[in-house]
Amino acid sequence: MACLLPAARLPAGFLFLVLWGSVLGDKLLVVPQDGSHWLSMKEIVEHLSERGHDIVVLVPEVNLLLGESKYYRRKSFPVPYNLEELRTRYRSFGNNHFAASSPLMAPLREYRNNMIVIDMCFFSCQSLLKDSATLSFLRENQFDALFTDPAMPCGVILAEYLKLPSVYLFRGFPCSLEHMLGQSPSPVSYVPRFYTKFSDHMTFPQRLANFIANILENYLYHCLYSKYEILAYDLLKRDVSLPALHQNSLWLLRYDFVFEYPRPVMPNMIFIGGTNCKKKGNLSQ
Repeated sequence: MACLLPAARLPAGFLFLVLWGSVLGDKLLVVPQDGSHWLSMKEIVEHLSERGHDIVVLVPEVNLLLGESKYYRRKSFPVPYNLEELRTRYRSFGNNHFAASSPLMAPLREYRNNMIVIDMCFFSCQSLLKDSATLSFLRENQFDALFTDPAMPCGVILAEYLKLPSVYLFRGFPCSLEHMLGQSPSPVSYVPRFYTKFSDHMTFPQRLANFIANILENYLYHCLYSKYEILAYDLLKRDVSLPALHQNSLWLLRYDFVFEYPRPVMPNMIFIGGTNCKKKGNLSQ
């Protein structure tokens, strides 16, 4: 079991620097995920920039939060949608999270909701991986490492294409991606699935429902992500699987077991829960 307390007390940027700086150079390519995923990654990028690292953030030309900054250089690439469509999809995605659903139907509802955003992310990735000018820029810059959010695997594919070691920043996503792709044990008899809201003390009917939800999660994962393997094949010119592309990477997981049920983790998984906590402010009356 990973030791949580030391990691949870360290600033995320310092932790990343300790883990990364001793073995790699100082030129970092960042492939973020727009929206709330970027907010935590941005804080780490700023810490690394302050310590002298040269950072390039790869962004779609149409985005919500991936703005200019003194801490990094932006490299944008064209995408086949406009800002209005982007905002509409994210708004629908957020509103649908409040819809009630039974535990067994939750994976299906989550699949339909995630496809609102994932379809758009797929189009963005497809545009990026077919943009010869951007790919040429990335090859010529000879980065030392790639930092990405693996919720969408475009950065994962790019790391393989550029032959770069990669670091992932992750908080959680349907299908328990970090455990499925990181190959850590996740026994269904003891670990509640993402949608069930069960505790780690399940009755037999709950364990059965948890088992069924696990099967649906695997199907959900295939529906959400299998088409990225086609993009990877077109770029790499060889058959690849997403689990294989995620191997040999470092996972920085933005949670700890104060809020999650204890479960087995792999040695390349580092818990940095609490990195989003900033100076406390007084609540209004």
